[in-house]
Parts: sequence; structure tokens; C-alpha cells
Amino acid sequence: MRDAIPFSRVPWIRPLAGAQAQHYDAVASLFAGNPADPAAWRDTIQRVQHANIDRTLTRDVLVAQTTERRAPQAALDAAATLANATTVAVVTGQQAGLFGGPLYTLLKAVTTIQLARQVSAAHGVTAVPVFWVESEDHDFDEIRSATVLDRDFSVSTLTLGDLPGAGTRPVASLQLDERVTDVIAALDATLATTEFTPALLDGLRRQYQPGRSLSAAFAGWLDDLLGAEGLVVFDASDRRAKPAVARLFAEEISSPCRTSALARAAGEAMRALGHAPQIEPGDDVVCLFYLDEATRRPIRYRDGQFFVGDERREAADLASEAAAHPERFSPNVLLRPLVQDTLFPTVCYVAGPSELAYQAQLGEVYRTAGLPQPLLASRASATVLDSAAAKFLDRHDLPLDALQGQDDTTLNRLLEGQLPPQLESTFADLDRLAADGTLRLKPLVASVDPTLTGAVDTTLERLRDTLKSLQGKILQAAKKKDDTLRRQFARTRTLTFPSGQPQERVLNVVFFVNRYGPGFVARLIDVLPPLAGAHLVITP
Repeated sequence: MRDAIPFSRVPWIRPLAGAQAQHYDAVASLFAGNPADPAAWRDTIQRVQHANIDRTLTRDVLVAQTTERRAPQAALDAAATLANATTVAVVTGQQAGLFGGPLYTLLKAVTTIQLARQVSAAHGVTAVPVFWVESEDHDFDEIRSATVLDRDFSVSTLTLGDLPGAGTRPVASLQLDERVTDVIAALDATLATTEFTPALLDGLRRQYQPGRSLSAAFAGWLDDLLGAEGLVVFDASDRRAKPAVARLFAEEISSPCRTSALARAAGEAMRALGHAPQIEPGDDVVCLFYLDEATRRPIRYRDGQFFVGDERREAADLASEAAAHPERFSPNVLLRPLVQDTLFPTVCYVAGPSELAYQAQLGEVYRTAGLPQPLLASRASATVLDSAAAKFLDRHDLPLDALQGQDDTTLNRLLEGQLPPQLESTFADLDRLAADGTLRLKPLVASVDPTLTGAVDTTLERLRDTLKSLQGKILQAAKKKDDTLRRQFARTRTLTFPSGQPQERVLNVVFFVNRYGPGFVARLIDVLPPLAGAHLVITP
């Protein structure tokens, strides 16, 4: 680890994450406990161990899923322990991004594994790391692409073509077709070839096969990357798990819009503490979707009537259906955490910055539902530098954030540093001489012809423009002369902030596995400190 930049200095991290990490007391009312406090873990473990959870059902579903996907034995063994009354879970989750999604997906999983191990060691309980695949989401555009750096170190995005039902049906129901093999072939042609490339491509072809669902491929790929570390991957679309949350769905319909109202009120409390709410649901939002063969439709409650999409439904009929057929319903972003914690003995949820904010709005929702609220911990946030980028930053004493801008301000400053040190002061002297000379000249000209004084000012402006133009030409000549510096700058900026965005939010997991091998994951687990409260700069 090379550097740790506090969240408060990282513009792409929501301020609430920095406040929780560095000024917890100021935002304590929004959370169930401080994840940096061992006592908060002890209390949460005890509450969760006594929660009313059908552990046998959860265990059976997880064992079935991991067995069906042929996950590593460590994952299967971990899943089996969830039936034990004292076992707890550390959970994270994400949508089923193509080829694993951006780096932050991996960072979430790594933090979850680390915290589970830490809980087991510190509190003498079995803690299982769980990754919740949000496979009932229907936002296909958000997950259909994978961005990497190509052989020339340019940003390249590979995109999966539209699948039948894309955009309206849950991703779990989207079946990959032959086009996925074309995307993998395009990835092969794009990535720089390393000793790890053949095994990487073989793994992707094994998981991302025509006829397989997009979410199952994603879950299998996570098994390959992290199953040996004991991570248990849960596909949330599994109908076998739905009976455990039927009561929760029925209550959401019996008390329409209550969850949304409580979240809005918590958002106002958050605003009073100086933090903008992450989510402000409308007053007609029921926190459920309805699933059928063709679509995933939102449920609304208006003027005493329920609407599934545009279809009006009777309250009693809808509540009865939710209780009898929970597989026909899916939680929205606000209810999903409660579904998760009805299924799992969750002591902590590992969240991204936005998740941390909206889950901080759910305290009263948990209390009303009679569920123990887990601790919330921020996932690791990191930029991975290779040796060339690290040397470039060190050589020029550049902070990481100086590279985020997409203009040439930082580059020009570096180029100016390569010029003779007297050059800038000499131009400044010339500017002063011109200003002093015209200042003395002006009264002399006025004594000859007062109408010519304006021409003196114009002449000064032209002199300054000429000097500025000359200075610019010198800088341009330096740019042309120092191609090496410009190439190194462009390469480092593209690696750290591809297209001006943080690396962890853009570059796909496969880019790093291709460069550093499957051992990259284990090294992250060893190197990244959990609960750092900072953006970490690391080199493999």
C-alpha cells in the first residue's frame, strides 16, 4: 500500500462515508453501531444470533446453489455452517455485471471476506462472507458492458448485444446466446496478452456459455475468483428462498407506502445532519415489483388503489397472492436489505458509498419490521498502480487526484518544470519592462497629442499578447520535444482515471486478473486494511 487518502478528500466518495469513518458521533443516529467499535460487533452478533431466521432453508438453498454451480469446496463448507444457531454472516451485494463488473465489485467481496475473518477471530463465532447477486434487477444497460485498457493502453468498452427481454425482465431470466462468445473473442483481441490470458479466457468461456442466464454466469465467475477464499455467492432470484420472505412481502402490501414514508422521514433527519438523502421515494411507492413471464413491473398505491404497472389490483387479492406466491414478487432497493436480513443472520453489510447512504435511511424500517439492523461498513476503495505508473507519480511528486482532470493543466505544469528555470522569470521581467516603459511613455505622448494615449495602451496589450504567444510556442515546442513525458502522463492518467472517472468504477475485474493473475485476489485480501476509511493506492 502506497498511500491512504481520507474519504473526506476523495470527491467521488459521498461525504457520509467520510463522516462515518472519521466523525462517527456526528452521524451516529443514522446507524445501528460503529463498525470500528468492537462492542458494536458484540452487541450486533448477540441480536442476530437470536433473530427469527429459517436457517435450515437458507442453508439448503445456498448448498443447492453452490453445488449446482460446482463452486469450490470452501464455499460449500461455509454455506453449510449457516444452519448453526451461532453462525453469523457478513454480506455484500451487487448487480450481475458482465465478466464481474468494475473493480469495486471485487473490492466489495474482498472487504466482506476480510471482515468475516476478523469477526471469527475476534469474537469466536463462525462468520460467513456472503455475496448477494441482485439478479432480479432489470437494468440491463447498467450491466451489459465491460471496460478494459487495450494493448495500446486506450480505454475500450465491450458490449453484449440485446438479449430477449432485456430492459423489462429480471437479468436472471435473460439467456446468453452465441453473441457472448463473440464478446469474449473481442476481449481476447483487446487485452494485452500475458501468461494469465489463456486461463482467464478459458474461465470466462466456461461460465459465460450460450443458454446460461447472465446472473448464473456472474455467480459462477465469482465462485471461480473467490470461492476458494470461502465466499458464498447467493443468486437472489432463486424461487426456493422466496417462502422465507412471504410474510415480509404481504406486510408491505398490507401497510402500503409505509416503508417509503419511513425512509423519507429518515432522509429529512439525514438532511438535518448536513447530508443529502440518497433516495427520496415518492409517496405512492410500494417497495415491491411484480414478476410475470414478460416483465418486472413496479407496484404503486394511489387514491386507495393498488396498481401493478397500469393494471389496478384489489388490496386483499394482492396481499393474498404475495403470501401464497412470493416468487411472483421482488423487492425494490429499499426493501431488499430487509429481504436479505430475513434470510441471513447478517451482522454487517459491506456497502458502496451510495448504498451506505440509502441503507442509513432504513433504521426505523427495520424496527417496524422487527428485524435486527446490521452494522454498515464501507467497502475498500482503491486505485491499483503498476510499477510504471508508480514511478511516474514518484518522479514528478504528483498526488493521485492531480490526474483526474481531462484537460492539459497538470501536463502543462509538468512540461513547464522541464524548461529552464529562468524562462518564466524572464518573461515576467519582459512584461514588467513593457508596462513600465509604456507608463513613462504615456504622459510624453499626451503632451504631443492627447488623442494618441489610447494607442499607447493598445500597444502594451499587443506587446503582452506577443509575449504570451511566444511563451505558448515555447511550451508547444517543449511538448513536441518531450514525447516521453507526454506518453507517460497519458498512460498513467488513463490507468488511474480512465475517461476521467475513478479506476475502481470503470475498469473491469478481468483487466486486473489478466495483468496480475488469479493470485491478485488473495493479495488484495492480504494487503487492504478493512475499515480503512480512506481511498487506498496500491501496487501489486
